[in-house]
Amino acid sequence: MDLTVIAYVIYLLVSIGLTVWVAQTLSRSGRIFLADVLHGNGQLADAVNHLLVVGFYLVNLGFVALYLSQDTGISTAREVFEALSAKLGVVLLVLGIMHLGNVYVLNRIRRRGALEREQVPPVAPTGRIEPTTGV
Repeated sequence: MDLTVIAYVIYLLVSIGLTVWVAQTLSRSGRIFLADVLHGNGQLADAVNHLLVVGFYLVNLGFVALYLSQDTGISTAREVFEALSAKLGVVLLVLGIMHLGNVYVLNRIRRRGALEREQVPPVAPTGRIEPTTGV
């Protein structure tokens, strides 16, 4: 078997495995965070969590598929490891950036909700000022 094909197979197995592991970890740990962001609404937190996981899979597996091709041929075991390290490094960076982006957006939503809960309602009017006529 050609070493390029072996590199492709290893790359796909590791990339897909990492994507699934990260998605499951984010889903498990992120549910509590989402429930807080969404003011304790567990059903909405589960739905948003599921949608985020589906989007995470689509974006990351799409990137893994697009990044599969190798411009140069691989003829030695050393080149297999070099190609895999470069490709997997980029995949890990993209996974990390996606994770940080999700956390950043959800934290902004959470902070905005916390500010809204802490705001004191305006004071009710205590009287009425009659309009004056021009003198």
